[in-house]
Amino acid sequence: MTERALKPITPEGVPAALQKAHRYRILNDPTAAESICLDVLAVEPRNVEALVMHVLSITDQFGHGHAEDLKRAELAAGGIEDPYRNAYYRGVICERWANGILNRAEPRAGEMAHDWIEKALLHFERAESMRPAGNDEAILRWNTCVRLLHRHPHIRPPTRDAWEPDLE
Repeated sequence: MTERALKPITPEGVPAALQKAHRYRILNDPTAAESICLDVLAVEPRNVEALVMHVLSITDQFGHGHAEDLKRAELAAGGIEDPYRNAYYRGVICERWANGILNRAEPRAGEMAHDWIEKALLHFERAESMRPAGNDEAILRWNTCVRLLHRHPHIRPPTRDAWEPDLE
């Protein structure tokens, strides 16, 4: 089988491509949305809308629990130069990773998710400290995380008496 090369989009096609990426996210096809974002970023590496949508399209895939998705999202967020947006979207990554853990209902999911929620809260708090006037996004995300902790008592820090296998 011959290896196929990617074809670049034109700079003039970026706005329409971003609309399509948004539409694919709405249609619950984050893989297609991510692919479009990568095409846009190949043409405009600093396009903030594409960077943000790229992060979100990757986090839309967190339900599968692949560690590579988390790494890709963190790498994508690294391209967001604005300190407020960088902190905010890093918080979104942590919050969505925690929700993915909870949805998969793995053993000790509440404890693993708790650590990620705590990380999210730190990012949202940092974002709040540098937010533009009238922008309450970080506060809204903070409150969502706190309410999640209040509603679900199984989301708690790891206990010291965690089970350890007997190695003898």
